[in-house]
Amino acid sequence: MESGMTKGAIWPVILSGGAGTRLWPLSRELYPKQLLPLVGERSLLQDTLNRVKGPGFAAPVVVCNDEHRFIIAEQLRQIDVKPHAIVLEPAARNTAPAVAAAAAMIRRDDPDSLLLVLPSDHIIRDVAAFHRAVETASGAARSGRLVAFGLAPKHPETGYGYIRRGGALDGVPGAYSVERFVEKPDLATARTYLAEGVWSWNSGMFLFPARLYLDELGTHQPKIAEASVKAVASATRDLDFLRLDKAAFADSPSLSIDYAVMEKTRHAAVVPADLGWNDVGAWSALWDVGAHDAAGNVTVGDVIAHDTTNAYLRTGDGMLLATVGLDNVVVVVTDDVVLAAGKDRAQDVKKIVDTLKSSKRSEASLHKTVHRPWGSYRGVDAGPRFQVKRIVVKPGAKLSLQKHAQRAEHWVVVQGTARVTRGEDVLVLRENQSTYIPVGTVHRLENIGSDDLHLIEVQSGGYLGEDDIVRLEDTYGRS
Repeated sequence: MESGMTKGAIWPVILSGGAGTRLWPLSRELYPKQLLPLVGERSLLQDTLNRVKGPGFAAPVVVCNDEHRFIIAEQLRQIDVKPHAIVLEPAARNTAPAVAAAAAMIRRDDPDSLLLVLPSDHIIRDVAAFHRAVETASGAARSGRLVAFGLAPKHPETGYGYIRRGGALDGVPGAYSVERFVEKPDLATARTYLAEGVWSWNSGMFLFPARLYLDELGTHQPKIAEASVKAVASATRDLDFLRLDKAAFADSPSLSIDYAVMEKTRHAAVVPADLGWNDVGAWSALWDVGAHDAAGNVTVGDVIAHDTTNAYLRTGDGMLLATVGLDNVVVVVTDDVVLAAGKDRAQDVKKIVDTLKSSKRSEASLHKTVHRPWGSYRGVDAGPRFQVKRIVVKPGAKLSLQKHAQRAEHWVVVQGTARVTRGEDVLVLRENQSTYIPVGTVHRLENIGSDDLHLIEVQSGGYLGEDDIVRLEDTYGRS
């Protein structure tokens, strides 16, 4: 626990396992939407963490998958958040097992803990209202309730679940028993709910005692409870991460908190609130929350829009986006993809990602710039038997000690100072100096300077895939 943290504190549990396919091409499998600065300077994950800083909150627990761990650790460092743990899921099992693992771990340190379960990819504009809702929900949770945060519905939405509130809870103003959960109604039913005035959107945010959640899970989904507790008991430390036991966690059924517990328990409560919330489920959602110009357009980046209305237009990487005579569209430009869609069809972007995956195209998962724990690399050019990359290594960082079976590499330093291990030799290279790594030679690259190291790498050979790497030693536990 955090030094000085009182027992029975509110422990933020941040769920960061989603892929965000509807926000492709900006969101991709290896760099999903929660890690992107979609509505400001900070990523959605960083905004979520910043909302739960300060008195009353314990250090957060972030649950994520293995491939995002170093990016998430770096994003926490950037905003000076020291987590209680970054928990790595060995397999995707939905929210109920992920939260159960966090609950089992936190309960050991704080048996009276309350868990504040938050998806990492939501926008909340009214942070003060959020904190007031958390205070109300904590009162209900301490009285023995599993609390869902209900959101004031703005329109008859068919893509969200709904919660019908029952009677007010004694002694907890603003909290209510739950009369009924409903999953994604049709439009006519959603209109009825809106008119009745006693329904809320189900936000996917919860607050409950760790002990009570595990007890209820044990009653209604004992396999999830058992598998999650075992996965924590047999977890291993990997640098700054807690790696859940793979075999134990894989035995868990894959269910959401709603299906596993909230729709079955007799202890459910709801705190309705108006938080300026958006789950950023598609590009049209970013148009909803963006700053509109006189023509109703939301523009991000270098955009010239002529006779264009009600559009979401986004570009980056120095690319100019120009439009003429368009209405109600989404146009998103990255350095390797142009997406154009009707705004009312923005949800269907996922179908493009499905096509890319079935065709085994890298655009589904990778950007041109690929992030690694030591820095990043970016594809510059490629052709038969060669490819060119720009490599950036952070100060003090080093790549693994490795070798390649099928490719040779030429390195040219364009900025910074590198220490290069090449077989038995150790070289120091500065700007405009270079070296050659023959096929099969053991080598390593390190940045020994105080600034980023920039290097141009030319690979040549019969096979140039990233899986032609044999790691002999690695600072980041990947060998």
